[in-house]
Amino acid sequence: MARLTSFFSSALLGSALLALQGQARPLRRQTSSFTTLSAADIAAFKPFSFYAAAAYCQPSQILASSCGVNCDANPTFQPIAAGGDGVDVQFWYVGIDPTLQTVIVGHQGTDPTKIVPLVTDGDFFLTNLNSTLFPGISSSIQVHSGFADEHAKTATSVLSAVQTAIQKSGLKKVTLVGHSLGAALSLLESVYLPLFVKGVTFKTIGYGLPRVGNPAFASFIDSNVDLDHVNNKEDLVPTLPGRFLGFEHPQGEKHIQDDNSWIACSGDDNTDKRCTTGDVANVFEGKISDHDGPYDVVTMGSATCNA
Repeated sequence: MARLTSFFSSALLGSALLALQGQARPLRRQTSSFTTLSAADIAAFKPFSFYAAAAYCQPSQILASSCGVNCDANPTFQPIAAGGDGVDVQFWYVGIDPTLQTVIVGHQGTDPTKIVPLVTDGDFFLTNLNSTLFPGISSSIQVHSGFADEHAKTATSVLSAVQTAIQKSGLKKVTLVGHSLGAALSLLESVYLPLFVKGVTFKTIGYGLPRVGNPAFASFIDSNVDLDHVNNKEDLVPTLPGRFLGFEHPQGEKHIQDDNSWIACSGDDNTDKRCTTGDVANVFEGKISDHDGPYDVVTMGSATCNA
């Protein structure tokens, strides 16, 4: 299935041309340490993987706790708010998980049946963060303009819902999840929410995360955000936008290998073959078919919402 073909057409063309001309940013080989995750480590991601998949479901399904296997996997979840139309505004939701003792914030990824989000993903210019939404953040930090615009559409609604969830539950932890574009939005949320919500800890778990910002943004994330981002095998999406365009991944990658083992990769954009940047060295080696997973046993996308 040709998922996200339009999404990456501009990026693929630009990457291919520069690669053929020998102008692509060279890979920096790193001396790194690696850890193979245990079965228990991998299983600990599972409830959050289902929460990321649930973000593809209609807000009405989330509010009714009727989103198929995704809701069934976390039966104690209590929805607080949900919104978006999946076309002009990505779906999002906020709720409480008393079992995991965390507020959950989910953002929808890219649905190939919705053309507008695909176009949004294709807009990969670097821009400064909005000073109203991100007061005090250095002007050296720049992010993907399409991601920033999409985040701004729902930022205050999500903030209000998170504040309500914390007040109602008394919980002191917020976990942000998402896949693809949803992972990018969750990463921006992990910078935004702590500016306005104090006295709680934040954790971000993204799947198939594209590059979101420049090296200054990656460094800020490394210093301030508790992040895991899981990439599946030869998924092309995490290699976009290209490093030669000024983008860089932060640390926290967990890379699913071809044998389904999970490797923790150290550093930013690790170029070792066991990590995505080294494994998918150019656009011709990537596979869109790996983007939806499975991430352990969880497959992303709206098809799971009624399963």
